[in-house]
This record gives sequence, structure tokens and C-alpha cells, in this order.
Amino acid sequence: MRFVVVLAFSSPDLSPLWISLKTAGLATIVTFLIGTAAAYGMLGYRGRWKPVIEGVLIAPLILPPTVVGFLLLLLFGKNGPLGKVLQPFDFTLIFTWYAAVVTAVVVSFPLMYKTALGAFEQIDPNLLQVARTLGASERRVFGRILLPLAIPGLLAGTTLAFARALGEFGATLMLAGNIPGQTQTIPMAIYFAVEAGAMGQAWFWAMVMMALSLLGLVMVNFWQQQYGQKRRGQQAGWVEADEPVNRGGKLTAPADLGQWTKPQRLNHGAGLLVDVEKQLPAFALNTTFTAQQETLGILGGSGSGKSMTLRCIAGVETPTKGRIVLNGRVLFDSEHQINLPSYQRNVSLVFQNYALFPHMTLAQNIAFGLQKLPKSMRRERVKQQLALVQMQGLGDRYPHQLSGGQQQRVALARALATEPEVLLLDEPFSALDTYLRNQMERQLLEILSSYRGVTLFVTHNLEEAYRICEKLMVMSGGKSIAHDSKHHIFERPQTVRVAQLTGCKNFSRAVAQGNNFVKAVDWNITLTVLEAIPDRLTDVGIRAHQMTITTDSHGANTFPCWLAATSETPHRMTLLLKFNAAPTGSQDYHVQAEIFKDKWNAIKDQPFPWYVQLDPARLILMV
Repeated sequence: MRFVVVLAFSSPDLSPLWISLKTAGLATIVTFLIGTAAAYGMLGYRGRWKPVIEGVLIAPLILPPTVVGFLLLLLFGKNGPLGKVLQPFDFTLIFTWYAAVVTAVVVSFPLMYKTALGAFEQIDPNLLQVARTLGASERRVFGRILLPLAIPGLLAGTTLAFARALGEFGATLMLAGNIPGQTQTIPMAIYFAVEAGAMGQAWFWAMVMMALSLLGLVMVNFWQQQYGQKRRGQQAGWVEADEPVNRGGKLTAPADLGQWTKPQRLNHGAGLLVDVEKQLPAFALNTTFTAQQETLGILGGSGSGKSMTLRCIAGVETPTKGRIVLNGRVLFDSEHQINLPSYQRNVSLVFQNYALFPHMTLAQNIAFGLQKLPKSMRRERVKQQLALVQMQGLGDRYPHQLSGGQQQRVALARALATEPEVLLLDEPFSALDTYLRNQMERQLLEILSSYRGVTLFVTHNLEEAYRICEKLMVMSGGKSIAHDSKHHIFERPQTVRVAQLTGCKNFSRAVAQGNNFVKAVDWNITLTVLEAIPDRLTDVGIRAHQMTITTDSHGANTFPCWLAATSETPHRMTLLLKFNAAPTGSQDYHVQAEIFKDKWNAIKDQPFPWYVQLDPARLILMV
């Protein structure tokens, strides 16, 4: 007898695959849009309700899926608030594939939101701020700067959201049910196949799910690899360029380029007026000053309010109260509730780190603020600006292919390309070495010589400020404590704090003794002075380099001194000296004197006492 066994294989119902792909795909699109928008909205939000809002947004990530499904059922049910809204349209969400989409969106949203927010927060905020000062609206800042730089993070978030939507089970089962051919997704097909003992079918859908997940990972990794190769390809063949060595040549801009740096709106008023207050955690900014068509240097210690003042002028920060007026145009007025956004102020800000857009070429960086010009004029302006900073032919390079000095020049060219009425320079040379600082300083002077607007130059370097700026403003504790010509500020500081911030190291409490004599209490000497003694005299000072070591003991203000300690720099010696008596230790001294090393070599072996002269014309009397 012959037995014939017939094995019949029926093709599986693929509807769970199509339903899963359809719901997960649509949910991912929706999640990407609302998750990215929510992340962008929360990026700059600093309100007191931020923790509560954040908790609500990420709640579906920590709540059990069945709880999420139960809450959605209450919300979209027949008697729920949203269910009642849908009733007049004769539409029921419960137990439809739309319900599967809703649950997938809700449970995958936190992953997209948190990943997008993390990607946005990794982007240097200076890039967004400088884009605004170049005239870009918030929409353009988002589309041209924030979104392109956040693409890798957004792609990761999208992948996570798709995977979460594809694997959603508990909430979908409660809201959409398990209706074969309508709402049955792959996870539900696996669960009910196992429950029915159909292990072969369960294995089939499990393998399909794993294949889809693996395919998603492969696609993401492939894209990231292609993206990395593209970035490396941009850099291939390029080597970071060194700054050219200047062996006596003069750094000059082409004679016909000056017109490109002259703003056209400078005859509508009288320069820049700033009178603002802003309460900060560490101090209160309260500064008032005016600036004409000049270069005003702003000196001050860390946390004195220098950079914050620039940011308020640029519109990056909002003062608590006050006014900012530029050439007769009100930029900010708290009393009249005027606060022009950055892109309407025609003010350019150059940051310490230059804030060049890393995903754009140099030409694209410079052209970013010129979107209102026709393309032909835009190209010509970029060409002119590159020539102005001596970088002709380098417009197709990217910022990472440049040296620090070249990046600084491009940032300056980009700032000037928009023809701003005010140019704000926030320690632009701080990231450069000594040689490059000297090179860029001379080039900046050359460029500013043809600039017709107001320049505010923030720096810690006293000599740099003196060489570049016509006038100086000294800030301390958020306030302007001196504002005058650089000569007057350095030669006749009115207070001890101003003298300290301009480099003076020697101070003593002082008491007037007649019309021409001052008792230096801490030094225990009496000094002859030339200038009129102020009524509220408190201190006398002298700069370290303005004291003279001499062999003549009979000159005015000449006193015997002993050496307590020395410190050395490549070209100078700093001597810690005590008047009238030998020191008991290295910290027992009255003043610091600075001399060149050739002078030091001539006196270092001479016996004590030495004699030091405090020139009466160099003494600083302070109140």
C-alpha cells in the first residue's frame, strides 16, 4: 500500500506588514514635524514652566503603553473631549487604522523630541546669533543654519521614532484593537499567533520585524558614512594654510574696494547712543555712552559687562530697560516697547570664535547676509570682500580648512559685507598667537580706515586697544567708569580701578601736604607732584615702566631702595623694590619697576642701596 502525503503551503496574509508600514511611516512623518517643531520651540524657552512642559512631552516615554492607551481611549472615546469634537463629522477614531497612527505618534514623539532637542543644543548658539545680525529672519536661521547642522541628530531621531512606531503594541491594542486586515500590525500578529500556537507564523513575522529594523539601521549607517565621506572629500587635497610671512611688505586693501565697506545710512543722526540696564545673576549691567564714527575700545575685567553690552546693541540680548538709538533710528526703547529684532538693526557682530557656518563655503558665508541683492551683485560683493581681506580665490574652501587668522579675516569680511552702521568686535584676536595677532591687527587698522561706521572693539589687551582705538571706555561691575580719549585714559586715570584696568601696578594711599607735596602712606615717602592735587585725593600711583633706576641720589622723588625679588620675561625684568630699608623677604616690597634687560645687566651686580626715581610728571593722583 502506498501512502501519499500532500503538504499544502498557503501563502501568509501580508496585511499586517502593509498596515505596520503604513501606520509607522505616516506616524514617523507626523512625529518628525511636530517633534522637530517642539524641540525648536523649547530650545530658547527659559520660562518657569519649562520643567512641567518637558515632563508632559516625554511622559509617553516613561508611562506603560497600556496606560498611554487607556488615556487615549478616554480622550478619543465616545464621551471623551476629542471624541465629542469628532461626532458632528460622523467620524469615529476608535478601532480604525487611524487610531494606530495616533498611538504610534504619541509613543514615538518623545524619542524624536529629545533627540532633536539634543541635536539643536549641540549647535554653537553663536552661529544662530550671528546669522540674525546678518539680517536673517527666524525662518531663514532655522532653514539655513539650524536644520542643516542638526541633520545627523534628526536622522537618528527619525530612525528611533520609526522603530518605536513599528513596534508599538499595548497602546495600539487598546485604542485600535486587533482587527485582521484593518488594524492588526506585525506586533499584534506575532502575539496572537503565539497565543494560538501558530509558532511558524509567529517566527515569520518576527523575522520580518527584525529585517525591517536591520534595514533601517543599515540605511542610517550608510547615510552617515556617505555624509562623512563627503565632508572628508571636501577637505581632501587641502592642508590647513599657514599665515603668510610678512617680511617688510605692507598689508593693504585694493584701492577700489573701500566703497564696499561704507554703510549708506550714516547721515540720519549722530552715531550710537546706548543707555541700558540689564539684571544678570552675577551683576547688574547699567551703562551709558555715545559713540560717533570712530573706533571705541571697551576695556574691563571678566564679567564687567563688555560682551553683554555688545549683545544688547546687536539685539542678541534684551535689556531690562533703557534705550539704544543708532543714527536717529530707535533700536530699543523699553518705555515705548520698541525692540527691533537683530535682522532689522543693521549691526554686525564678530564673535571671539568667529562663528563661521561650518557647512558653508567661505563665499557662502560672506554671501549669507546679502540675500536681498541680485545674484550678480552678490557674487561681485563676495569677490570684493575676499580681496579686501587678501583671500582671493579661496571662496570654495570650508572654514575647517583655514587657519585661525584666515577664519578671523573671513568673519570680518562677512560682517562688513552687509555694510553695517555699527561693527561690534568681541575680542576678535583672542584665539590667535602673538604673531598672528600682530598681523591681523595691522590688517584690521587698514580695513577700518575706510569704514565709515561706528566700531566697538572689546579686548583685554591694553596695548592692542591703545594701537587700534581712538577712544576708550573702561567698564567695571557692569558700569562705565571712564570714557575719554585713549591718551587721557592711560596718562591721567581718575580712579584706582581705572588705573588698574589700564595696567598700573603701583598704588599707595595718599594725603596732601601743601600745594606740591603728597605723602604716600603705604610707601612711607613724600612725593613732589606737578599737577594740581584734587580735593578728594585718596591714592597716588605710578606705572612700573615709568620708574627709573639711577645712580644720582639727589634728583626729585629719588629714594634709596633694596631688591626683594625679580621676575623675568624675554625682554624685560620686573624688580620688586622696597624704599629706605632692606626687605625681610620676597613679599616685603613697595613697588614694581620694569626695565629692559640691558639695563638690568648693568645694575644687577651693584651694591645696595640702589636709587629709584619717581618722575613727578608721571605720578597719577586719584580720587
